[in-house]
Amino acid sequence: MTYQADLFKGQRALVAGATQGIGAVIANHLAALGAEVTALGLGGGDGTLHAAVDVRQADVTSAQSLDAALANIDQLDIVFNCAGIIQRGAEHDIEVFQKVLAVNLTGTMRVCTATRERLKARGGCIVNTASMLSFFGGGLVPGYAASKGGVAQLTKSLAIAYAPDGIRVNAIAPGWIATPLTQALQDDPARAGPILARTPMGRWGTPKDVAEAAMFLCTPAAAFMTGVILPVDGGYMVS
Repeated sequence: MTYQADLFKGQRALVAGATQGIGAVIANHLAALGAEVTALGLGGGDGTLHAAVDVRQADVTSAQSLDAALANIDQLDIVFNCAGIIQRGAEHDIEVFQKVLAVNLTGTMRVCTATRERLKARGGCIVNTASMLSFFGGGLVPGYAASKGGVAQLTKSLAIAYAPDGIRVNAIAPGWIATPLTQALQDDPARAGPILARTPMGRWGTPKDVAEAAMFLCTPAAAFMTGVILPVDGGYMVS
């Protein structure tokens, strides 16, 4: 762990989309750094969340579901938006496209709106999850690319709107992270080779890489940062 163990002691954190993948790793990092963490998600998750994390069922596409999950949370210092889906190929179907936007973009806005007053009372911060596809398109994933581009612009817009409330709003933009979603690419040398050849750091990223960068955006060291879209991609986008 890069940070001191009590960094977020006394703070309350909410992570939407945290029952598996990068969201679960972020929730675990927050808990390990002393925060009281609530993880929102659907289903049973992948079993990787620490026992200290409070897990609640919530669907970010439903205001009623989200409000129920937040009902007895009186204060918040940190909010992470990690809920997201990708449906390669199928996203050219308009109904699938709309579903991806409903989760990835509208769901992010819904969580931000639902937690704003709690964060205002504490001078808290929000970290959204963008993507390297926030910056360029993907032929198989028009919904995902559009939604993540939207998350980047939403982050900048809310950074302006929420600044008078004392709330900072930033985003992380992961690229080529080794997760189950990218396993097929990792296992295919013909496809993985060009990715690694273009990546200056010469390796896949890990969920830990993303989480460590994300933690920084919540620390006092980032107190004068808002509206930032922080790439965590080993330099892929600049090569």
